[in-house]
Amino acid sequence: MSRTRSRVWLAAVTTLFMALAVGVAQPASAAQPAFAAPGQPASAAQQAFAAPGQPYTNPIKSQKGADPWVVWHEGSYYLITTTFTNKLLMRRSPTLAGLATAPSVQVWEDTTSSRGTNFWAPELHFIDNRWYLYYSGARVGAACCDTQRTHVLESAGTDPMGPYTHKNMLAGSNLTPGPGWLIDASPMRLNGSLYLLGSGFIGGSAQSLVIAPMSNPYTLASNTFSIISRPTHAWERSSDPVNEGPVALQRDGRTFIVFSASQCQTPDYKLGMLTYAGGDPLSASSWTKTANPIFQRNDANRVYGPGHNGFFTSPDGTESWIVYHANSSSNGGCGNGRTTRAQKFTWNADGTPNLGTPVATGVSLNGPAGETATTPTAYRIVNRNSGKCLDVSGGGTADGADVIQWTCHNGTNQRWRFEDLGDDNSRLVNVGSGKVLDVNACGSADGANIQQWSWSNNNCQKFRPVVADQGGWVRLVNLNSGKVAEVANCGTADGADVRQWSRMNSNCQQWQLQPV
Repeated sequence: MSRTRSRVWLAAVTTLFMALAVGVAQPASAAQPAFAAPGQPASAAQQAFAAPGQPYTNPIKSQKGADPWVVWHEGSYYLITTTFTNKLLMRRSPTLAGLATAPSVQVWEDTTSSRGTNFWAPELHFIDNRWYLYYSGARVGAACCDTQRTHVLESAGTDPMGPYTHKNMLAGSNLTPGPGWLIDASPMRLNGSLYLLGSGFIGGSAQSLVIAPMSNPYTLASNTFSIISRPTHAWERSSDPVNEGPVALQRDGRTFIVFSASQCQTPDYKLGMLTYAGGDPLSASSWTKTANPIFQRNDANRVYGPGHNGFFTSPDGTESWIVYHANSSSNGGCGNGRTTRAQKFTWNADGTPNLGTPVATGVSLNGPAGETATTPTAYRIVNRNSGKCLDVSGGGTADGADVIQWTCHNGTNQRWRFEDLGDDNSRLVNVGSGKVLDVNACGSADGANIQQWSWSNNNCQKFRPVVADQGGWVRLVNLNSGKVAEVANCGTADGADVRQWSRMNSNCQQWQLQPV
């Protein structure tokens, strides 16, 4: 995206079975490099007999679906997208289809004035036994978007959902406006060295693809960037000359960089590709650009402005997949109206990727091969202290029915749907009653009771799951009060009341979201 507009996007990385990605790998042993080697193609036999995954339809995320990034890790997909706020939210599901309704969990919030607003283009990478989140953020109070800088977060352990800590801001001394306007950062391992790809301006250039060496996942070896691609072709200059969103794709010893071209406000936002020709990766002469775009609008399928992509491999390793955002109308622009889509792609005989054409929304497609779980329809919410489930007392359907904890069972009064409201918050809908989690009388005091009520679209009925600890433990934070759902007095008995209280970091205030 150009620096004079807002944007969103997502892309994808690979883990143990995902050998397509940018050199982001599973935990490295002493005998392994920090990043995975380039992936190997599936054999014809594997491709012929791979069982399809669970059916899905595009979009796989409708609310805040731009700039998507998908990772498959230890039985789950993880999806993160741009928010345009000071928060990053992630979804997890055992199937691709399940990402459409999975809870949006806050994994990071930043109130620091130098970096705490307008988050764009998060990418998730597993490097040296830790997850790293790369995103661009702006200074609070600054005009959009001149202070956009790249930031790096590091996970406490090996859970993709964190918790995370801020490690560094990556800025280039020769990037303008200075020091260091840089977006769409993405790491790449090539010839045994680590590089950071991104999009920026150098010496009066148009918005171009830039690269710098790295000494570790959160430190630049040199803060001077080089340009490896400028928007010179006509198809890269629709509305504005732009190259952005670079993502490395590696297979059979070859390295490609797939990038987004033209202004994101236009329906002609699209994907181009660079091919590594050997030599110094910091030199533009080492990269060859395709003469034509490799993925672009499909008017027949009502897909406009497809771009800002990522790649992942099916759970069984036999299929290559692309995730990207697009609009369903030609005037959709580059805001929160863009949605996340995914589809399988193939490889040409010459070893280059064949992304095909963007598929229409609402059409049932086979999910990635190797999915073994069923697609979740709802979630149990299990208290960490007691091991019991969030429950509507007696299965009541009336407004005001009390919310308690109870031994987990298969009743619909213990099943909850998380419905994304598009403002970093969700409503929690009880499957049995169809009513939502609610703080009684919109109370803001400690001890205010939590109940169910008909949807009134007020902040007392809006909650945000926020990562509390590794292993999927979250707090349920009420938007109105800022307080969290807890089991009263840390009770462990059936029927113990659920209320709101100031955060105390106790297990009585932590919950696990279990798909059912």
